[in-house]
Amino acid sequence: MAWKTNTDTRTGASFSLQNRFARLGWGIVQATLFRWSPNPLHEWRSWLLRLFGAKIGKGVHVYPKVLIWAPWNLELGDHVGVGNGAILYSQDELVIGERAVISQGVHLCTGTHDYDDPGFALYTKPIEVGAEAWLAAEVFVHPGVVLGEGVVVGARSVVVKDLPGWTVCAGFPAKVIKERNRLRK
Repeated sequence: MAWKTNTDTRTGASFSLQNRFARLGWGIVQATLFRWSPNPLHEWRSWLLRLFGAKIGKGVHVYPKVLIWAPWNLELGDHVGVGNGAILYSQDELVIGERAVISQGVHLCTGTHDYDDPGFALYTKPIEVGAEAWLAAEVFVHPGVVLGEGVVVGARSVVVKDLPGWTVCAGFPAKVIKERNRLRK
């Protein structure tokens, strides 16, 4: 399905009318049934996300104050946790691997604009977060970034490029600080 229809933001919307109506419907559900559900009702929120096309694994904990742009671009593996205040700006695919933790206030941003284009054309790139990764509070991840399995990204870091698995990273821009021991099972 072709969602993006325009590359010049001066002459019209970047997304199709069908996409905008779908987001309107999701926005109403998100502002009411999703946002006002009690914290423990994770399965209810997972069901609502699936209703709008998200691929949701088992045991997923998405809290009610998470903002999601387009559930149909979202894939959450088994036992993923997404904390209140996280923004999943899923203009493109957003894939989060099993047992990953997305802490409160994290912003995963799959869309941006071409500042060299006079019309500031929108372009999108997918984001992938590996299994067993942890993005601490208020991390910002740019479009097109792949975060490796088991990576830990420190609070308020800004991730502008791929980060390797099983490392601890932090900063602006985020960089590897040290290796991380693999989890013991």
